[in-house]
Amino acid sequence: MKLFVTGISTEVGKTIASAIVTEALEADYWKPIQAGDLDDSDSHKIAKLISNTKTVIHNNAYALQTPMSPHAAAEIDGIEINLDAIREPKTKNHLVIEGAGGLLVPLNNSDTILDLIQPDYKVIVVSRHYLGSINHSLLTIEALQQRNFKVGVIFSGDKYLTTESIILEKTGVSFLGRINEEAVFDKKTIKLYANKFKQALLEF
Repeated sequence: MKLFVTGISTEVGKTIASAIVTEALEADYWKPIQAGDLDDSDSHKIAKLISNTKTVIHNNAYALQTPMSPHAAAEIDGIEINLDAIREPKTKNHLVIEGAGGLLVPLNNSDTILDLIQPDYKVIVVSRHYLGSINHSLLTIEALQQRNFKVGVIFSGDKYLTTESIILEKTGVSFLGRINEEAVFDKKTIKLYANKFKQALLEF
């Protein structure tokens, strides 16, 4: 199973969700494009948060210096992101792929994060409540459903049942779980959530 993790915006909890999914499935992990924080990248964070010994963390296709939208960070580095250069790592294991920012974040003048998602991927949308999040969630899911992807949602942060129910009812996507606000996200916390999410992920 190949699972692409995207968010309705930036800073909604994609990396924590990716760590939980990776741990739950003892999957491999791959962040195709990392922009900024190269010494403490999302790949580094995943390595610190998981407990299993099966996961392989694959190298970024692009590791950009500046914490900006990938197209802008690439321009600062003097390069252009080429989709043909982004090759999925070969593995016989489950694979968790983490996007960058939201679904329509540009990679270059023509491609977006959405163009990284291959036909055989299932997509997990991480939704976090804020003013405008219903709109962002519905737009994200609609864009994915128009391309016939199987979509599941993970809610991140405090519970807002009215928000969550309308997103689930209007889209019909699979509810995979909720990540609550925690004092700390460490290996123990990730493992607890992984155990909670495992069955839903296996049935997704």
